[in-house]
Amino acid sequence: MLQQTQVATVIPYYKAFMERFPDVQSLAKAPVDDVLSHWSGLGYYARARNLQKAAQSVMDNFGGVFPDTQEELETLIGIGRSTAAAIVAQAFGKRAAILDGNVKRVLARYHAVPGWPGQTSVLKQLWVHAEAHTPNERIRDYTQGIMDMGAMVCTRSRPACSDCPLQKGCAAYARDETSLYPGSKPKKAKPEKTTWMVILEDHEGRILLERRPPSGIWGGLWSLPELDPAYGADELQEACEQNLGFDCTEPELISGFRHTFSHYHLHIQPARLGVTGQNTVRMMPSRNGCTGTRH
Repeated sequence: MLQQTQVATVIPYYKAFMERFPDVQSLAKAPVDDVLSHWSGLGYYARARNLQKAAQSVMDNFGGVFPDTQEELETLIGIGRSTAAAIVAQAFGKRAAILDGNVKRVLARYHAVPGWPGQTSVLKQLWVHAEAHTPNERIRDYTQGIMDMGAMVCTRSRPACSDCPLQKGCAAYARDETSLYPGSKPKKAKPEKTTWMVILEDHEGRILLERRPPSGIWGGLWSLPELDPAYGADELQEACEQNLGFDCTEPELISGFRHTFSHYHLHIQPARLGVTGQNTVRMMPSRNGCTGTRH
C-alpha cells in the first residue's frame, strides 16, 4: 500500500484491509471484488490484484508459509528487488539492501550521484552505494532509519540539513547543491485521450456497469460503459443500441471533465440515456439495489 501512496493516507485502509484479510490464506481465497473494494480509493489497482496473486502463489508454491529469502520473495508477482529486501530485513532480520524512493534521495545527495534514478546507469550506482552502506547488524533499525531519513529529514524540497546526522559527509550539502540531487525525470508531455461514458438507466432506476478487463486502467473494477470518441453526439443513441444491446432514448449530455493518470490525460464526456425496449443484456440489482451489471 505504501508504494505510490503516503503513510497518512494508507493507515485507515491498512487497518480495514487487515481486519478483513488477517492472513495469507484469507486473502488468497477471497473474491477479487472483495479485495478491490477494500482497495478502492488507493488507486493503482494492479497492486491489489498482484497482492492477491502473490498470496495465492504462497499457498500454491510455498505451502502457505511466507518465504524468508530475497530470491524466493522476488518470484512473487508485484515484489521487486527493493521490496523483497525490505521484507527480508524487517520481517526476518536478515541483511539485505533496500533502495526505495526515500533511500535513493539520501544516497544520491550523500554521494552527489548525478542523473535521474530511473535511468539504468544511475540506478546501478545507487545500488552499489546501498549495498556498501547496509550493515551486518541491527538491520531492522538501519532499514527503517534510512527510509525515515528520506521521508522526514532529506525531503524532496527544503531538506532539514541542519538536523541531519549525515551532514558532515554529504557531498551535495558541501557543495550547497542539495536541490540538484537526485536529478529530475525528463519531462514529457502526457498524451490526451477522449472517451464517451454512458449512464444507461432502466425504468427501475438501475444503472448499467461493466467489469473492465483485468489489465489497464481501473483493471477488474466495475465502470460505466465506454464508447468510441469518434461517435458524434447525434450518433450516441444508435451506438448504444448497437454496442450495448439496448433500445435507448436520445442522449442527455452532461458536463465533461478531465481525469489525469500517471501517463496520460483522459477527457471524459458523460451522456445519460434511458432504456426503452426489451433488454438483451441481463441486468440485476447490486447490493444497494440501484446498479445493473454486465459481464
